[in-house]
Amino acid sequence: MHDWRAWWQHPEFKRGMREMAAVSPGLAAWGLMTGVAMVNSGMSAFEAVAMSLLVFAGSSQLASMPLIAAGAPAWVILATAFCVNLRFVVFSAHLRGYLMELPLRWRLFNGYLTADMSYVMFTQRFPQPATDQEGRINELAYLNGGSLFNWASWQTMSLLGIALAHSIPTHWGLGFAGILALIGVGCSLATSPLRRVSAGVAAMAAVAAFALPYKLNIVTAIAAAVALCLVLEQLKAPPAALPGEQP
Repeated sequence: MHDWRAWWQHPEFKRGMREMAAVSPGLAAWGLMTGVAMVNSGMSAFEAVAMSLLVFAGSSQLASMPLIAAGAPAWVILATAFCVNLRFVVFSAHLRGYLMELPLRWRLFNGYLTADMSYVMFTQRFPQPATDQEGRINELAYLNGGSLFNWASWQTMSLLGIALAHSIPTHWGLGFAGILALIGVGCSLATSPLRRVSAGVAAMAAVAAFALPYKLNIVTAIAAAVALCLVLEQLKAPPAALPGEQP
């Protein structure tokens, strides 16, 4: 199902948009703050618009902007953005079961549009991939409805922030609104004990390594959380059967 005219009228497409609209105010504030921050970090309006449209990843944008402003080496900027966006590798691996039958161009399109909240809401709505054509159409309609609404609201507010960067007073507290939005997204993703433990370890590591230059405490926090999860997964794994034993 790749007909946009049919999508616009599909009940699941409308439901995805409606449910995303309920959580969009916090994300919109985050987008506005990101637009303002890009210009205030020294980027030109053209560069900020290009980053907003091409990158479309608020957390990595916010993490890389201070590094760009400070003249950090390119490898540090790229490594930081890569580590911050590692969660999308997990998202895409999980979504493979839902989208694997689509043509490559549609998988890439959905990969670009998918963000934290659209992924969370989609997997809550459809915990398991459908096994029939009608179910797959419902999944794709809902995913694109939520993702497109999220993209449009984010880009609108981000571009507005770029345009009004020098006019928005700092006492509006947009940075705090963005932090609240990130906390909400993080809490939505912490759905298992392992995820909650890894989030706590990442937070403690980020605070402990706060003095590192170029925001490398973010990379340290991610590395600590990933290492802990790998160790815990190994401890949880059943012991390998010895030769001749029944598994």
